Amino acid sequence: MSDYTQYLSPFSWRYASKEMRQIWSEANKRRLWRHVWLSLAEVQSNYGLVSENQLADLRNHVQEIDIRLSLEFEASLHHDLMAELKAYASQSPIGGGSLHLGATSMDIEDNAEAIRLRQSVRLIISRLSALLKIFTVRITELIDLPCIAFTHLQPAEPTTYGVRLAFYAQDLLEDYQALAAFLPAIRGKGFKGSVGTSAAYAELIGRQNLANFEATLSKKLDLPFYSITSQTYPRRQEYSLLNLLASVALTLNKFAFDVRVLQSPQVGELSEPFGRSQVGSSAMPFKRNPIQSEKINSLSRSLAQAPLIAWHNAAHSLLERTLDDSANRRSLIPEAFLALDEILLTAIKLVEGFQIHPSAVQRNLETYAPFASTERLLMSLARAGADRQEMHEIIREHSLIAWQAIQSGSPNPLIERLVTENRFQAYLPPDEIRSLLNIHDYLGDAPDRARLLAEKITTTLA
Repeated sequence: MSDYTQYLSPFSWRYASKEMRQIWSEANKRRLWRHVWLSLAEVQSNYGLVSENQLADLRNHVQEIDIRLSLEFEASLHHDLMAELKAYASQSPIGGGSLHLGATSMDIEDNAEAIRLRQSVRLIISRLSALLKIFTVRITELIDLPCIAFTHLQPAEPTTYGVRLAFYAQDLLEDYQALAAFLPAIRGKGFKGSVGTSAAYAELIGRQNLANFEATLSKKLDLPFYSITSQTYPRRQEYSLLNLLASVALTLNKFAFDVRVLQSPQVGELSEPFGRSQVGSSAMPFKRNPIQSEKINSLSRSLAQAPLIAWHNAAHSLLERTLDDSANRRSLIPEAFLALDEILLTAIKLVEGFQIHPSAVQRNLETYAPFASTERLLMSLARAGADRQEMHEIIREHSLIAWQAIQSGSPNPLIERLVTENRFQAYLPPDEIRSLLNIHDYLGDAPDRARLLAEKITTTLA
């Protein structure tokens, strides 16, 4: 039960999933430390350093996480890993004395941390997979729904809602592939001692055995190791990883921001899910604020800063290691994963549940698409032998009048004005002009490319 009289991180109870919180929990961290200690002892037993009785004792107590006991030790030791080591050793009277032979703290911490990074990336990949599958459903559903596109936040030419969604999905697929490729490359420090020389282990088991010793531990932990380290694994690994996480947030930040624009009353083409009992504003009962999209933007903005801190941690790790990264890493790395977990879970609900309002889509299309269709008309007039510059000026004059009509609240009169323009009819009959101004056909091959992307996503995730 949380103590709400003390500060709690929002990630402790408000944001992220139970699964991600468990990965970054204190209990899981200490459980992994003990797993690494036990694995080290098991391999060292092959060299006669740990007896079977000692191993049996360590195995019997490896799951007995007692954080209260460890914190009691830490109160005087001021070293959390050493405190956990003493707790484990005190619970294992036969085998406790054989723990941590030849090791330095980061032999335990950095290998355990790499395992946690892998656990977290796997969960993020599964979330991305679920999101991409939902995107393919919505792309397919909306592939042929024309809508007006916007550049500079101004009406431009038509696209379709499926094509618009494919733009985000394409980036997310690349994020998925990048994380999937990075996952097997996440490495632990291995067991190389205080400055990366493996000198202490060489004293224990002989220099000639070091390569096989570390290879056996790598296999036992199911974790590749860096060949060369200092006291820690290279901190640039975390910088690279946090950039990948921030890239996912970047894509979803754009998606969520676009959703906020599209559901504003001035555009009104879609709306995010809104519960029957949900309150939009304490002061204005009518409000339907886009809180899901805004949450994605808010958490993404925070996550965007994480790579910068990781950059400093890597760049300022002087000589064989300094400790000035330790305090910020306790929150930096967990909260990056927790934030992205919440972003992805929210995005899944948003993509699955957003509603399209066809009447608003059609209204905006009819209001603004005629302007885009003038490009098509201009090209056809030029092909028919008209002076391109002269035709451009005539269309511009009609367009300005049409804009004034729209701004006064009237329907867009542009199509009728152009169809009845006598100066065009020397080159094109009115029926052909009207057909050219039917912007629903002016989509190029974008819907076909969106379909191909949906098929690619399905194949990739299969």
